[in-house]
Amino acid sequence: MSTETTQKIHFDYKRGDIKEETLLHLYKSMLKPRMIEEKMLILLRQGKISKWFSGIGQEAISVGITTVLDKEEYILPMHRNLAVFTTREIPLYRLFSQWQGKANGFTKGRDRSFHFGTQEFNIVGMISHLGPQFGVADGIGLANKLKGNNQVCAVFTGEGGTSEGDIHEALNVASVWQLPVLFCIENNGYGLSTPTDEQYNCENLADRGKGYGMESHIIEGNNILEVYSKVKSLVEDMRINPRPVLLEFKTFRMRGHEEASGTKYVPQDLMDEWEQKDPLINFENFLISENLITEIFIDELKAEIKVEIDANLDLAFNEDVIKANLTTELDDVFQNHIYQEFNPNKDTEELRLIDAISQGLKQAMRRHENSVIMGQDIAEYGGVFKITEGFLEEFGKERVRNTPICESAIVSAAMGLSIAGYKAIMEMQFSDFATSGFNPIVNYLAKSHYRWNQNADVVIRMPCGAGVGAGPFHSQTNEAWFTHTPGLKVVYPAFPYDAKGLIASAVEDPNPVMYFEHKALYRSIRQEVPTDYYTIKIGKAAILKEGNDITIITYGAGVHWALETLENNTHISADLIDLRTLAPLDTDAIYTSVKKTGRVIILQEDAMFGGLASDISAMISENCFEQLDAPIKRVASLNTPVPFAANLEEQYLSRGRFETSLLELLEY
Repeated sequence: MSTETTQKIHFDYKRGDIKEETLLHLYKSMLKPRMIEEKMLILLRQGKISKWFSGIGQEAISVGITTVLDKEEYILPMHRNLAVFTTREIPLYRLFSQWQGKANGFTKGRDRSFHFGTQEFNIVGMISHLGPQFGVADGIGLANKLKGNNQVCAVFTGEGGTSEGDIHEALNVASVWQLPVLFCIENNGYGLSTPTDEQYNCENLADRGKGYGMESHIIEGNNILEVYSKVKSLVEDMRINPRPVLLEFKTFRMRGHEEASGTKYVPQDLMDEWEQKDPLINFENFLISENLITEIFIDELKAEIKVEIDANLDLAFNEDVIKANLTTELDDVFQNHIYQEFNPNKDTEELRLIDAISQGLKQAMRRHENSVIMGQDIAEYGGVFKITEGFLEEFGKERVRNTPICESAIVSAAMGLSIAGYKAIMEMQFSDFATSGFNPIVNYLAKSHYRWNQNADVVIRMPCGAGVGAGPFHSQTNEAWFTHTPGLKVVYPAFPYDAKGLIASAVEDPNPVMYFEHKALYRSIRQEVPTDYYTIKIGKAAILKEGNDITIITYGAGVHWALETLENNTHISADLIDLRTLAPLDTDAIYTSVKKTGRVIILQEDAMFGGLASDISAMISENCFEQLDAPIKRVASLNTPVPFAANLEEQYLSRGRFETSLLELLEY
């Protein structure tokens, strides 16, 4: 390094009362990820790693924030935050193994790059969909507030990610609930190749804080002392006065979005300007000017880090290629859960389906003091169907939380609560509205345990179904969307007894459960139900009737349509299977019955194509073909949206076509 170079300092470094050891720590913490990245770029060109998202030029942000936070405080980084991982002192060989898809990484070869988290180091892995990270941080912030532990968490995104709806939802929730979350925007000029003037039409992203009623600041992201000092001051105050803070860090991305994309779209004069603002070189020059380090010190430190990098690379390269194991892959989709049966008591009372769900949910929340329920209008109002009526008075406003209309952010917040050790229950006001929270359900809740061994202890209640004149947007029974997604359990009771036992089991289960509640059954079905807490095993069907002529397989409202049909045709000897749980599916009960009767009809309320009946039919065909005496018959609703007018809705539903189809199949 020349003397001329060392004199060029482009920032006003205000040391204040920062100790020398802290200054050196900040420098070393920036130098290590820079050297790792430079090595990774070489390995990328050599074909020894497959992809790289570079954070060169942005190290000061990650280092400053991570240094300020205690190791017990969660950080939710993105793919340009290598310095978060290294400053948290994750062993380098584990990072290198992660990037090569080997077993000593964090995802068992199932994901790459920085798409992972680790409870050991209190880091929460990102997903490529970016936006849900802010909502997950809300959940962690809520957990910290409920625990009263005076902790904050920090979450990262780029300026490009701020255009996603999840970001807006999460910022609004954080402000309404005053959650101690540091929302960090690394504004590095480009979202892949799209410059900021094509991404948003305001001068500074921090200005958006005013719209959320949230404190916000702009920080020079390449000035490590400004980052460290301002964040330190904010965090210390947030621990005492919990609140969200929005930070916009001005910085620049000196490499491509990922290396393959290059930087040809960036004007050269802009690259030259930001090269002069390199956070590492400028701080290095400052420390030299303050006589805190020398060129000899720098050379020795680089040599030391190089040895560490090379030694850990050797460990990772010499590690065996991960071996595919079918059992392990399948078993890791869900967290292992040993079902604990709570037997029902003998005292019973007649309850409607809606009352049984409410009672079961209330007893589950009494049993699990770490449970929180969230949803629109569920507190004082008791929910639009009144299932949570009285919950606020018993459990208080901290555990029974009205939410803004923002399904996606609340699903993500439920994930954050789970990460922080809570059981989260969410009421999706109507199952139709799951579309607004679909991304975090299928990409975050469902995949987290498989990816990095983080369970999602979340129950999403889903009022669903037609027959009540609610029209296209409040009548869907959309269970097939979720049975198609590995990692989700799907429960769909038809009776009060089952509904109460299964909601308890759903809350007990540490995995994500989609719990469907048919609105037309809420107040129309009554049954004697045990008064105390009990569970029913998820994945176990109920055999409601036994016979020899035919097997009827159904669930939800279809169960009652089938019972009505059998009552009107007493000569039919049928096995009637109420699935109760759609994922996992009780295939043993299905196959045993079909092999006995030789005929099978599958009834669903959902539209035909792509529904659950199609998969059950295929499974029976593949496993019971030789025992079949007739074609498999499916009965489903029309392939149209659900209409509003009563006569149109009745025509839509499969209910009116079931009896004819059943009789035809028996005559085959």
